[in-house]
Amino acid sequence: MSANLLSLAGWTFLPNLVTGWVQSIFYGITIRAGDPKPQPGSPKFMLHRRRIHIMVVSAYLLYTIYEADWEIRRASDFYQDLGIPHSSTERDIKSRFRRLAAIYHPDKVSASSPSSEGYFVHLKTAQDTLLSPAKRFAYERFGPDMLSWQRCASIQDYVLHGLQSILPYYGVAALAMYILGLLGYLDWGKYWRWLTVICLCVFEIHAVTRPYFPAVAAKLINPLLTTFTSHPPYLPFQLIALCKKMSVTLYIAFSQIGPLLETPNTVSSNANAEVALRQQMDRLDATAKAAEFETTRLMAMEMSPFIGDEQALTGLKEKVKEWLVQNTIRNDPEVRDAVGNLLKRRRPDAPAGARGNR
Repeated sequence: MSANLLSLAGWTFLPNLVTGWVQSIFYGITIRAGDPKPQPGSPKFMLHRRRIHIMVVSAYLLYTIYEADWEIRRASDFYQDLGIPHSSTERDIKSRFRRLAAIYHPDKVSASSPSSEGYFVHLKTAQDTLLSPAKRFAYERFGPDMLSWQRCASIQDYVLHGLQSILPYYGVAALAMYILGLLGYLDWGKYWRWLTVICLCVFEIHAVTRPYFPAVAAKLINPLLTTFTSHPPYLPFQLIALCKKMSVTLYIAFSQIGPLLETPNTVSSNANAEVALRQQMDRLDATAKAAEFETTRLMAMEMSPFIGDEQALTGLKEKVKEWLVQNTIRNDPEVRDAVGNLLKRRRPDAPAGARGNR
């Protein structure tokens, strides 16, 4: 539990903290002394920060996966402890245990200690578990937890007991994802999260209910590990534990990387919207100029009878100016109220908002 809390705390603040350090170091290396650095909040600064943050989160993701694999290898398994392959027969297991007993038996060790006695008991437990077909099946799929399962004698008993712990785990995970979705969290990649949970649940149920190892482990992962590295092959329960750890880590990493990946698209959308708005303004300006030209032409046509008669044009302009002034004054609410108040003083029966034409 404490390790999970520390991991969650690390995902909460560590990537942002490291991103700031890496960005400062990046500017210190790439920008010469005296040259201006991008100011915080500027587009260039935010672009660099987004890219560095994606790299930091990706690196931390790989580290947590490596850490999960290292914990699995440190815990070891009965096959590694006995030094035998997964395909060992009953005869191979007994023969190997006799050799180890000759070395680690408390009576054979010159300086017997509780640790040596405990290790011999551990080897004896490993032999007894792998010699029993039902226990060997259960150990390969559920891990050392099956040693504490009481009232389980057959393979069917172990499978039913294991499913009773597997299904609630995925039920709680699905409920937590649903509640977080209602609260507005984990919006990015919601479809892929649900698909991952469903695939992981199907994979685990398939792995613990079949008499053979999962094909992805037996035909792909384990052959690659044993051929090109010194990494021991995975048992089904180890592969399931690693997949669970990776799924949780991916959820958190995608929650931080997802919005950053959408930022360039958002910027592009904003730029496209700005271009569209500018085009609309240009079209509106062209329409206004065309309307102005058409209005000028119509006015010229209306004024054509008065062309050459300066006295008539002057009189027309005066009449139009007077009409505009009078129309503006009459439509002004303050002027209308002032005229109404004046009429009210002169005529007590006149309304306060009387129109100026009275």
